[in-house]
Formats: sequence, C-alpha cells, structure tokens
Amino acid sequence: MARKPAVMYRQIKGQAFTRRKYTGGVPNNRILRYHMGNRKRAEAGEFKVTIELKADNPCQIRDSALEAARQVANATIRTTAGVDGYALRMHTYPHQILRENKQATGAGADRVSQGMRLSFGKNVGTAARVQRGQTVISIKTEPENYLAAKDALRKANCKFPTPCTTSVSKGSEHLKGLV
Repeated sequence: MARKPAVMYRQIKGQAFTRRKYTGGVPNNRILRYHMGNRKRAEAGEFKVTIELKADNPCQIRDSALEAARQVANATIRTTAGVDGYALRMHTYPHQILRENKQATGAGADRVSQGMRLSFGKNVGTAARVQRGQTVISIKTEPENYLAAKDALRKANCKFPTPCTTSVSKGSEHLKGLV
C-alpha cells in the first residue's frame, strides 16, 4: 500500500506516543547517522563558526524527511569543505510512532471493513516532534566555508514541512568580510 502524504502527520495532536514496548512491529529508524564530518575537531572546539537550522513552527517531521535533509546537507557541504572541514549534526530523533487505520477498498469493502471500531491503527512510521525555535540541524565549520554551509541548510530546509530559520550561533565576528 502506498505511503500517505506527510500532511496527514504534520500537526502535533494529542499526547506523545513513543512506547515501542507496547506496540509490535514499529518500523526501523531511517536516519543512518547523526554526526557527519570531523567529529573530533568539533568536540575539541576547533571550528570557529556554528550555523543552526531552527524550526519556526511546532510540527512533526517524518524520519524519511530528516534523512533526506541530512543527505542533501551533507553532500552540499562536503563538496566545498572536504571530508574533514566541517561537522554536521542532526539534533532530533524520531520517537513519535505514527499509526494508520487502514480501510478496505474495492468491491464489497463495506461488508469487510469495520469502520471506526477499535481503530487503534497499525504502525506505519516514526516522526520527530519539533517545537518552535528548536534546532534541527547544525553545522560547525571554518569561516571560508560559511556560504556553503548556509546553502546546505537552505537545501535541507526544503525537505521539512515547516519553514525554518538559519542563524549563526557562534563565530559571527569571523564573518565580517564574508556576509
């Protein structure tokens, strides 16, 4: 069966449903890595500039959208900064379990389908609940790679269901001649 459009799961409704222990068959997380680039230099504080992508509205972001944003941001910054010239980090983890009450379609579906009776739903995926102003992705890099990092976050922003803001959280004094 085809995947439902993400607009169905975008809004935050009700309490969080995160207990995988009580629901069987939760799909695996699609995000492969949460840290890319040179993590040792980032932890040592050697990068001078930190750029963050923050959500403007509260929403749920599916794990497939997070993985797509990670891939495009990583590929964009890696071409300019090289393998060791940046550190990209995903800050959100998809804890929220998405459920769907599947309905029978076709001839005779009205006799087979049970409607809303016991409509708990089957697990179809996971999503991350993001609040307003929460950091989704951050990139640490050198000042000469600032424009490439900003472009990488702009491309990652296109994958999310909410508008996002890019801001420099550390090292804006090093960017005087570049901006």
